[in-house]
Amino acid sequence: MAHSYAPGLRVAPRTVVRKRRILPIPGQVLVNQGQAVTAATVIAQADLPGKVHTVNVVNLLGIVPDEIRRYMLKHEGDAVRAGEPLAENRPFIKWFQTRVPAPITGTVESVSEVTGQVFLREPPKPLALSAYLDGLVVETFPGQGASVETTCSLVQGIFGIGGEAAGTIAVGVANPEEALVAERITDAHRHTILIGGSFIDREGLARAQQVGVSAIVIGGIRDLDLRALIGRDLGVAITGTEQVGLTLIITEGFGRITMAKRTFDLLASMVGRRASCSGATQIRAGVIRPEVIIPLTPPPLPPPRRGEGEGGGAEGGVRGATGVEGQAVGGGLKVGDQIRIIREPYFGRICSVAALPADLQLLPTESKVRVLEAELEGGRRVLVPRANVELLES
Repeated sequence: MAHSYAPGLRVAPRTVVRKRRILPIPGQVLVNQGQAVTAATVIAQADLPGKVHTVNVVNLLGIVPDEIRRYMLKHEGDAVRAGEPLAENRPFIKWFQTRVPAPITGTVESVSEVTGQVFLREPPKPLALSAYLDGLVVETFPGQGASVETTCSLVQGIFGIGGEAAGTIAVGVANPEEALVAERITDAHRHTILIGGSFIDREGLARAQQVGVSAIVIGGIRDLDLRALIGRDLGVAITGTEQVGLTLIITEGFGRITMAKRTFDLLASMVGRRASCSGATQIRAGVIRPEVIIPLTPPPLPPPRRGEGEGGGAEGGVRGATGVEGQAVGGGLKVGDQIRIIREPYFGRICSVAALPADLQLLPTESKVRVLEAELEGGRRVLVPRANVELLES
C-alpha cells in the first residue's frame, strides 16, 4: 500500500498531553513529582535581572576617571533610592558643591575608573511559570521547571495569536455555519473560551475585548480584521506574544469558513469545563499549532505551596514555553484516514482517503504530482494532489 506524509491537525476526544514547562533562566522549582496542579499553579519561579542604567559621574562633577572613587558616596553592591546622592564634589565654598543623584531605585552594579561611569541596576523582576494545565507533575528538572501531564480532549487550530489563557468553555452560536456576531457576546462570557462558528468580524472582536473574553475559537477571520486587531502585518515568525487582550484560535483559515463539524461538536460537548489554550503558531521547522486542551479528569485542588499566590496563572507564566511530548503531529496517509482539502475547488471539504495511487498523475496545470482519491460526502470520489490536503488526526 502506498504511503504519503501530510501535515496534520489533531482533533482528539481523548488523548494524553504532556507539557514540558521550563524557565528561561535558572530559578526555583516549587512542585514535586506526583503532585496535582491546576493551570494557575506556579510550578517554578526566577528573578529576571533588572535593567542597567549608566550615570556619567566624571562629566557631571568635572573630574578625571581615575579620581571617581574619591567622590563616590555609594559603592558596588550598595542599595540606592531614586534621587539619593551617588557622588559629590568637595569645593572650598559649599555653595559650589555639585551632587549627582541616582536616576532609579536599585543597586550600584559597578564603578569604572576607566570611563568614569557608574552602572546602576534596577531591582530584579519576579518571573512566575504556571503549570498551564490541570494535571499531574510527572517529572521535575531542578532549577528549571517540570513536566505536567493530563488526560484531555485536544483540538488544534490552523493559526492563532495571543499567548496562554484559561477559562471555561462556552458556545456563542447554534451551529458551525453561524457567524459569531457582537450581539451574541455578553457579560456572561467574561473569562471564558468562547466557541464561534464560521466567522467573527472586527465588531465582534472589539466586543469580546470589552467583555473580557479569555479566548475565541473560530472557523475563519478576514485578514484585514486580524491586522486591525494586532495593529500591524504579521510576519513569518512565531506568533503568541501579541498583547491584544485575548487569545484567538482559527481552526479552518482566512475568510468565512464553516468550522469542521467534528471540531465544533467536540468543543460544544465540553461546555462548562475548564480548559487551557494557546494561540502560539509556528509553520516553519519545529511546527507549533494553536491548541485548546480540555482536561477530562481534573485533579483535586492542590494544597497551597510556598511561593504560590494569586495572579500566578497562565497570564503570569512564560508564554511559548510549552510543547506536546510523545505525540507526532503529521504522519503517513493511508486509506480510510480523515483529511481536509486545503485548496480549491474543494477547499475546506472534509472527506476520507479512498485510494492512494502510486504513479504520478498529470494535472490540468501540466504538472505531474502524486495524488490521492478522496471520497466526499455522498460517495463521490475526486482526485486531489496530496500536497493539497492535511490529515485530521484523532
